[in-house]
Amino acid sequence: MIARHLMIHGRVQGVWYRGWTVATARDLALAGWVRNRMDGSVEAMLEGDADIIDRFVALAQQGPPAANVARIDVEDAPVEGMSGFAQRATA
Repeated sequence: MIARHLMIHGRVQGVWYRGWTVATARDLALAGWVRNRMDGSVEAMLEGDADIIDRFVALAQQGPPAANVARIDVEDAPVEGMSGFAQRATA
């Protein structure tokens, strides 16, 4: 079990990116959360198997059809033992 903090940049707001993230993370059995940021980026925290998180990050480069991901910044994060995957309010 590992945790990763993601900052997703590009055209990722107003294109159903958070909804796509929730659905995809749940399909992959990842725990964590996603939210929009005031600067136009999307932030996510993921917990799960390293290979599955790597798979999610690869999928997130595309995201939903209307998105245009410029880059994803990935950092290690402490494991908090989260369960489920939620959409949070904008920060």
